[in-house]
Amino acid sequence: MKGRLCIVTGANSGIGYHTALGLAQRDATVVLVTRDQMKGEAARDRIKEATGNTSVYNMHCDVSDSKSIDSFTKNFTDRFTCLHVLINNAGAAYSKRQTTEEGYEKTLATNYLGPFRLTHNLLPMLRQKTPSRIINIGSGMHKTGKIEWDDLQSEKKYKSMHAYATTKLMLTAYTYALAERLQGTGITANIVEPGFVATNLGANMGGFWDKLSFKLVRPMQISAEQGAETSIWAATDPTLEETTGKAFAKKKETKTAENTYDKEIQDRLWEETLKLLELKKTA
Repeated sequence: MKGRLCIVTGANSGIGYHTALGLAQRDATVVLVTRDQMKGEAARDRIKEATGNTSVYNMHCDVSDSKSIDSFTKNFTDRFTCLHVLINNAGAAYSKRQTTEEGYEKTLATNYLGPFRLTHNLLPMLRQKTPSRIINIGSGMHKTGKIEWDDLQSEKKYKSMHAYATTKLMLTAYTYALAERLQGTGITANIVEPGFVATNLGANMGGFWDKLSFKLVRPMQISAEQGAETSIWAATDPTLEETTGKAFAKKKETKTAENTYDKEIQDRLWEETLKLLELKKTA
C-alpha cells in the first residue's frame, strides 16, 4: 500500500481506529477523519508510534454536518493531490430523536447523508489516480430496517435501533447504486459488514435500559480489531481491484436484504437524497 492514500472516517476509536492502524502497518498514507480534534490527534500519535509510519494525519470533520464536510473537502484537496481509498466508517445511534443544526435527523445525517455527501465531494479526487476504492461500513442489522418514504427523517415515529438499521439499509442500497454509476471509471464501491463488534456505538444511548442492553451483549461481541479485518482486506487485497457492487463479511462475499438490490428503490433513494442534500448531481 506504499504510495496509496487512504481516508478513514470515525478513526479515533473502534473499527475506524483499527482500520487506520492496519492500513498504516501496510505503509499506506492514512488520513484519520475525526469529529473530536484532541481524540483524533491522540489516535494519530498512537498509530505513528505503533507502526513507525510517519505518513499518518488527522483532519477534523463532523460527518453529520454538511458545512463541516464541505470545509473538510476543501482542506483535504488543498493539502493532498490524490486519494485512492475512501472508507466511510463513522456511525452513530441515538436513543432519542435529535436534529443537526441543518435540521436533519442525526442518525440519518451521520450514517447515510454524511457518507453520501463526502463521497460526492471526493469523487473528483478518486478519479484522478485510479484504480481507487470506496468502502462503506454497513451492518447486518440493515435487514431489520425499512425505508418510510413519507417519513425519511423519522418525524412521525422514532425508534433508535430501527432508525439505525434503516440508515444502514439505505447505505447498502446506495453502495450498489453508486457502483453501477461508476462502472468503467476505475473506481469500485463495496459495502462491508464488520459483524457484531464491541464499539462505542451505544455511547449516545441515553436511557437506562438502552445502556444496559449494550452492556449485556458485550460478552457475545467480537473485538474492534477483529471487526476491522474485513475493512482492511477490502481496501488492500489486490484480487478485489475490479470487484464492485458487492457486500463482504468475514472476508467473503455475502448477500444483503433483497430490497437493497431493487433498482427502483435504489434510484428513488438516490433522487430523494439529492433533494435532501440540495445536490444537483453526483457520480
